[in-house]
Amino acid sequence: MSTILFNEIVFGPIKSRRLGISLGVNLLPLHGKWCNFDCVYCECGFNKDGVQDRVLPTKQQVMQALESKLANHDSTIGKIDTVTFSGNGEPTLHPDFHEIIFKTLELRDLYAKEAKVSVLTNGSRIGDPKVAEALLKVDNAIIKIDSAFEESVKLIDRPLFNYSTDKIVKELELFRGKFVLQTMFLRGNTPDGVIDNTVKEEVEAWYNLVLKTGPREVMIYTIDRETPVTDLQKVLVGELELIALPLRARGYKVTVSG
Repeated sequence: MSTILFNEIVFGPIKSRRLGISLGVNLLPLHGKWCNFDCVYCECGFNKDGVQDRVLPTKQQVMQALESKLANHDSTIGKIDTVTFSGNGEPTLHPDFHEIIFKTLELRDLYAKEAKVSVLTNGSRIGDPKVAEALLKVDNAIIKIDSAFEESVKLIDRPLFNYSTDKIVKELELFRGKFVLQTMFLRGNTPDGVIDNTVKEEVEAWYNLVLKTGPREVMIYTIDRETPVTDLQKVLVGELELIALPLRARGYKVTVSG
């Protein structure tokens, strides 16, 4: 198993499957993963496998690094489509997440007006008013829910807290029509059991979750890189397209990445 850790505060720009040319921002430690999920498919590996680095960049360091990248961007390689908060774990865990987002929006308006600001989050902190306020201000609050069933979430995402599907659905009421739902479809064997969130029962429950939460857009994708659990299988693009069909028929924008 190989893992990918981002050893810079601001990295790229890189070509993203879903977001185009993306300038990444890592609010987590530079030499280890810090997340309240421990997903079987995480490209950063399992939490225990990383160096036990718990040093977070300060908001001043983040803003200096971001402004330098934006101000000195080489336009010959193309425009930046998005400034994306992702990195080595869950970005909303940073204690200054709210302030960093608002300052990022100012820098974006100054240096790259056409760029979007996106946040990839597992949604675990959307109940915090400051986190919610910041996520509602960005262009793309991309919130991950990999299954409508809590038992499947425990197998796939391995949350390190008492995860509740009902709770996150309720908290998403504030985000109705304003967020992007992201779901990873996969199948295989994990240390805790067999997973397959493409079966009929899973997909139908997931459809109901989509209708309850009302995302602006849905992103569905599958494994693209090496994973910490090796016995996982990609889902074919054709299967993902079939999953997308009923939502598209209802008028949802659904993007598929294989």
